[in-house]
Amino acid sequence: MFNNLIESSSHSRELKRRGSFFLFTTASYALLFAIAGVASIYAYDAQLGERNLEVLVTLAPVELPLTKVIADPAPAGSTRPHSSIDLDVRRNPTAAVDVPTLVPRDVSSVPNPNLPVRGRYKVGNEDSNASIRSGLSGATGEGRGPVPPTIVEITTPPPAPTPTPAPKVLKLSEVLNTRALNLPKPTYPQMAKIMGLQGRVTVQVLIDETGKVISARAVDGHPILRPVSESAAYQARFSPARLNDQPVKVSGVITYNFVLQ
Repeated sequence: MFNNLIESSSHSRELKRRGSFFLFTTASYALLFAIAGVASIYAYDAQLGERNLEVLVTLAPVELPLTKVIADPAPAGSTRPHSSIDLDVRRNPTAAVDVPTLVPRDVSSVPNPNLPVRGRYKVGNEDSNASIRSGLSGATGEGRGPVPPTIVEITTPPPAPTPTPAPKVLKLSEVLNTRALNLPKPTYPQMAKIMGLQGRVTVQVLIDETGKVISARAVDGHPILRPVSESAAYQARFSPARLNDQPVKVSGVITYNFVLQ
């Protein structure tokens, strides 16, 4: 019976030794996982400071008016009175080689010594050019050929685009906590409580014309406390602001103080 008692006491000590080793190993792994989690939180960069708050304004396209073309009402074959100085004088009217509408009197291989017809002309005893040139004409006789119509282009300048007024933003340097109609408190993160984190977080906000927060960005404070502060800022409500009797947006800051109880 004594042998059995001695053997039972030996097994009890072995179990206690194994239990102590298991508890020590489990506590070591838990501590390593906690250290790795905290290190990953500090290494994470949410890039909250790179948000863009620019307002883009798109202008409507402007339709250009059509170009009106007004032709000379005179018909193509009509004649106009001209003085004698408007007509060239030719002894032997002959068209230029590239406009063979007037046949020369004689056929010869010698170049024609007479001046070619260049437009309106009349037959005379000498070759002379008028002081005012007309367009080339293929007419014969007194040179009363067709007069090309005069084309006048009338363009109407496009109307100036109506400038779109830029959105007005009233920037306040004071803290907006006291101006809020409803300012919910942010939730204290459990990780921050375990790590003993506390302090102030400043959130830059943009409030629209109705008093609703449309943009919130934390500019300082611990990284673990910033996301909950931004979420609380979006839930805040303010009274609408007016400038010169016109509703305007308001830009300012809200501060949150995290204190461990």
